[in-house]
Amino acid sequence: MRFLLYICVVLVVLIGVASAEDSAAVDTVKSAPGITIETEIDRAEIFIGDLINYRLTVLFDSGIILTPPPIGANLGSFDVKDYQVDEETDLGDGRKKIESRFLLTTFTTGDYIIPPIPIEYMTRDSTKKVLISEPIAIRVSSLLAEDSDTLDIRDLKPPFDFKASKAWLYYLIGGVLITGSIVFYLIWRHRRKKQLESEWVDPRRPWEIAFEDLAVLREKDYPADNRFKQYYIELSEIIRSFLQRIYQVPVLDMTTDEFCNVLTELEISEDLYEWIKAFLGYADLVKFAKLIPEIEKTESDFNEAYQLVDRIMHTELEKIAAEQAKLPEKVAEGADV
Repeated sequence: MRFLLYICVVLVVLIGVASAEDSAAVDTVKSAPGITIETEIDRAEIFIGDLINYRLTVLFDSGIILTPPPIGANLGSFDVKDYQVDEETDLGDGRKKIESRFLLTTFTTGDYIIPPIPIEYMTRDSTKKVLISEPIAIRVSSLLAEDSDTLDIRDLKPPFDFKASKAWLYYLIGGVLITGSIVFYLIWRHRRKKQLESEWVDPRRPWEIAFEDLAVLREKDYPADNRFKQYYIELSEIIRSFLQRIYQVPVLDMTTDEFCNVLTELEISEDLYEWIKAFLGYADLVKFAKLIPEIEKTESDFNEAYQLVDRIMHTELEKIAAEQAKLPEKVAEGADV
């Protein structure tokens, strides 16, 4: 059963990579000319709740452009307790190394697989290719003598003998009516909300809206109740909405990788690009990879969000001032004509 599950995971990864980039050639080996993928864990057998150090290393020639591996969604049944940002090292022999580290755990017993991770890169002739790392098998044992908490499918219970009755028909009809009423109400409310949103546009400047939303989020104090996921959902939503208004790009409908690709085409500094990418990437870990941050980290991320809005605000105000300074010159040129 677990072998079939592993096969399905591999097929899903390969199909997802192929559909995301039709021109990319996929190799299921861990190395190709100019690039090698290495995966490593500190131990292959653990007890339930133990921590596993998982390391993904990519060695590649300096002429190869590497896309960092996707995070969060490709680690199978394991919870991510910590994640270290990719560290790029120049080996001095014409090659570079990028290393990602994950601290994983799980709370169910059995045989598991850390699934293969696709690595996308571009060769010197601008050809996009993809390599697939090797999967790693992990055995999780129980601290008890028995393995009653495994996920193996249990035997089927004997069929239940229902007595003939028409009561189920009335329950069915009532359930259909109630469900239909709820669905109708939800559809009506969704359309009404869309209609109201399309009719009204907030006239304030983007940073005024963002600063107000940040103040409201601080009052909710989600970290004090350990509601970290909801906290980062709303925090990243505020920043995404702000960036959408500033750059006129549908950020709310994009993944972090898609938006970062768009950012490279905009006129922003490299340090601002890396700042936005790191901020949204960490928020994705908490939202989708079950990462549990420290309280101090939530506070520092809130301050980073505030500083990010403040920096972009000053940049935009400088642009507005420069445009206003050019207006007298344009008026003078028009008068001369």
